Amino acid sequence: MRRLNRKKTLNLMKELDAFPKVPESYVETSASGGTVSLIAFTTIAFLTIMEFMVYRDTWMKYEYEVDKDFTSKLRINIDITVAMRCQYVGADVLDLAETMVASADGLIYEPVPFELTPQQKELQRMLQLIQSRLQEEHSLQDVIFKSAFKSASTALPPREDNSLRSPDACRIHGHLYVNKVAGNFHITVGKAIPHPRGHAHLAALVSHESYNFSHRIDHLSFGELIPGIINPLDGTEKIASDHNQMFQYFITVVPTKLHTYKISAETHQFSVTERERVINHAAGSHGVSGIFMKYDISSLMVTVTEEHMPFWQFLVRLCGIIGGIFSTTGILHGFGRFVAEIIFCRFRLGSYRSTSVPLPDGHTSNHLPLITDNSTH
Repeated sequence: MRRLNRKKTLNLMKELDAFPKVPESYVETSASGGTVSLIAFTTIAFLTIMEFMVYRDTWMKYEYEVDKDFTSKLRINIDITVAMRCQYVGADVLDLAETMVASADGLIYEPVPFELTPQQKELQRMLQLIQSRLQEEHSLQDVIFKSAFKSASTALPPREDNSLRSPDACRIHGHLYVNKVAGNFHITVGKAIPHPRGHAHLAALVSHESYNFSHRIDHLSFGELIPGIINPLDGTEKIASDHNQMFQYFITVVPTKLHTYKISAETHQFSVTERERVINHAAGSHGVSGIFMKYDISSLMVTVTEEHMPFWQFLVRLCGIIGGIFSTTGILHGFGRFVAEIIFCRFRLGSYRSTSVPLPDGHTSNHLPLITDNSTH
């Protein structure tokens, strides 16, 4: 009884077989079929390798939402060199929310030569080249995000030359915390002094001839400091053409959450427009000489996530490639054989077309000549 049930089960499974087996005696091989098979196998191997490279690659997904965090502090990372002595310049932040000077105790004033060493100049040229490429190809930003923490820091390397030149510039570097509202970070003549109605700088003791706001921005970023991330103003260098000159940078800061397979951090991206002009009160160009960075915080937050193709999707695409190539090459091979048979068939029929045979009475016969014994000799 068990054998009968097993036999019925096997017969049922055979009837459900969707892949019928063809006897080898019915299979005919040909040179054209072998050529097409070789082409198909080569194409499958090539596309499989390409698909595996796509599977290994990742891409960045951008999502936007309203930034609801308005109580935390915003960190500003600064590394700027001004072509003036440190005792002549002062840096501070005017917070528009409280209309007061934010504390700038986190900044360090370091006397340095303004001219860079050859190694530092090479890094600066590299940063400027990257900045120009980023303006043309925005997709490079994804590469920078994915390579964060992999590459070296974008900060200038320390000076290795033992130059005996006296320092003629002031490097202002460090970080400070401000409220997440619009503000104005500026570097101008004189140290900042407290004032009940705002703020002021003690600039009366500095002569106008010593004004020189040529500057180099080695680094400027907002939020958590992430090595390897290149910001829009990194590597910027401006040379003042006049003593009384104002440099303005208008910055829009966008809170950004970065989630990659290497890091997870909260930072900020920003876009910037710049303007520079000479202060000349007689010509109607009013203002104060210095470097002014006016920033504003965007109400939107961007979440950047590194994504990867799922393994099941890779298998589905791979099966589609293999099955599609086999089906397509089989159809093309069958169609080619069909066309070839039609052409060869017509060629063979043309060799047996009727010929005109002259008769003794002057008529012609369109019938094929009979094959006689003499014709075979």
